[in-house]
Amino acid sequence: MTRSAQPDSPFLFETVEGPDFSFETGARREGLWPVAGTDEAGRGPLAGPVVAAAVILDPDNIPMGLNDSKQLSVVRREELFDLILGSAIVSIASSAAGRIDGTDIRKASLDAMRRAVAGLALAPALVLADGRDIPPGLACRGRAVIKGDARSFSIAAASIVAKVARDRMMTRADPVFPAYGFAAHAGYATARHRSAIDRHGPCPLHRMSFRPLRRDDVDCLDEGEPA
Repeated sequence: MTRSAQPDSPFLFETVEGPDFSFETGARREGLWPVAGTDEAGRGPLAGPVVAAAVILDPDNIPMGLNDSKQLSVVRREELFDLILGSAIVSIASSAAGRIDGTDIRKASLDAMRRAVAGLALAPALVLADGRDIPPGLACRGRAVIKGDARSFSIAAASIVAKVARDRMMTRADPVFPAYGFAAHAGYATARHRSAIDRHGPCPLHRMSFRPLRRDDVDCLDEGEPA
């Protein structure tokens, strides 16, 4: 994708950064089709699941504006979520706090990605996975794509679906555990959330292997990165 340069620019065209469909079309030329993208949301929070999505886009009906979910407004993510579900093959899976604590966040994230891919109504020939790791146990070939949500339309679509799905889960959890304000921060380590933990202690959604909830580190308050 290109845009016209400004009149005083030394270049006729400037590159516009953002995802495209080149990974997918390249795979198709290799005979690998269909292609699914997979990504997760919620590695860093103190509470709630990590949620993964897998998406197979229709190359003739790709929603306009796909991008890394973190680069989109809440309203735009919601709009694209509906467009993706209406035009693509989508599967969602999650790993709850107990699974995260029983393994670690990396393994729990990759396992959710694997299960999301396995749940697709159409089996992919290739999976493009955001990050440095290919989810173990895939029934097809996989390729890791660093910063894939900013490079591949399929991964960007998966990032949007995972993010919106997780945010909705945390919103639904808010009235069940009203002391923590999950609808406002989705389980991330905001000042409000950490203050609520101090006052009320953890609830069943909290990741007890994360700081400051980990028993051998109860006095350490950080930004919710895994131990």
